[in-house]
Amino acid sequence: MKRTVIYPGSFDPVTLGHLQVIRRAAKMFDKVIVAVLINSSKTPTFSVDERMDLLRQVTADLENVEIAGFDGLLAEYARERGVNAIVKGLRAVSDFEYEFQMAIANKKLNPDLETIFITADSDLMYLSSSMVREIGSMGGDISNFVPECVHDRIVGRLRDKK
Repeated sequence: MKRTVIYPGSFDPVTLGHLQVIRRAAKMFDKVIVAVLINSSKTPTFSVDERMDLLRQVTADLENVEIAGFDGLLAEYARERGVNAIVKGLRAVSDFEYEFQMAIANKKLNPDLETIFITADSDLMYLSSSMVREIGSMGGDISNFVPECVHDRIVGRLRDKK
């Protein structure tokens, strides 16, 4: 039996923190589905296709990682994919409270679904996509926050959004 996990998120844009969670999950599971949330109520900086393309670039060396888009309920998406575990990255205690509530809700919606938390390394605990967007849109250096192979694409888009 293949051990598969879903790592959901908006990834707008992908950060070194996201990549760290993906790499760590890829070591623990046979397959990691990185599921990019399609949220019509938000206006993302990067389209779903762009976010998926950026993720494909940064995970190209990981054979057991699949990039997919999804909308609707995560618990239902996991059921449709035949997956019974999701992984979430935690940066700080404040993340835990929200993610714990989501884990309970997902479990109520899909009793077979477990949530696994991976804590961020201390050097990435502060990092968020919104911080990257803000710094990048103001012309700040984001090279320590995003994967090198997609840095220029992210910077270009953030500057265009100004």
